[in-house]
Amino acid sequence: MDPAEYCRAIETYLCRKNEGHLIRIVGPVFEKVCGWAAQGVPLAVAFKGIDACCERYYAKGPRRRPVRVEFCEADVLELFDDWRRAVGVSSLDGTEDASERKHDSLPSHLERAISRLTALRAGRAGGAFADCIDGTVRELDRLKASAKHARGEARSAILDRLVALDAALLDAAGAELDDTRRADLQSKAAGEIAPFAARMTADARRTATSAAFARLLREYWGLPTLNP
Repeated sequence: MDPAEYCRAIETYLCRKNEGHLIRIVGPVFEKVCGWAAQGVPLAVAFKGIDACCERYYAKGPRRRPVRVEFCEADVLELFDDWRRAVGVSSLDGTEDASERKHDSLPSHLERAISRLTALRAGRAGGAFADCIDGTVRELDRLKASAKHARGEARSAILDRLVALDAALLDAAGAELDDTRRADLQSKAAGEIAPFAARMTADARRTATSAAFARLLREYWGLPTLNP
């Protein structure tokens, strides 16, 4: 996307988040947002970063002034780092990850995963997908009981099992999609990878596009990532 068009899209989205209050992206801020485009930050990722910034701002109480795009940069770049790790690409301009990985205890990670899956099971999921969620929750409960004191090979075995459970859950989630939704997610995945495609081998491009599809699938259903 042309950098100016990219900036207009960000400007329009932020205007909606600010309830119609337009803040022009000009001068140094324009250069900053052009930098996002140069790195290859997908618009969908930038929008999510803006959402996260606005949600924190609104949570503080009555809004005093519109959110400016420069306030959203840390959220945007952190989410971009996460996206790059998920799909296996580096930024177009060679910029390294700006954020550090946050490590959490394995039992806490499993507890949050169980909570999200339980909420999904009670809401949108049905059929074979719901059965898969039920089985996954039961196994996560079992793994959580031993995760606190697991070390060495025992911990590695738990992590390996989480990778397998995560893959099975994504397969079930994908099978639950109708053809229209599947095509839409596949198109979006290809669009996210498109800026990086010219410097990737065919195999790397397929792998990255598949990873982008999995990320969008996870986002669509609200699935947690089981392997920390």
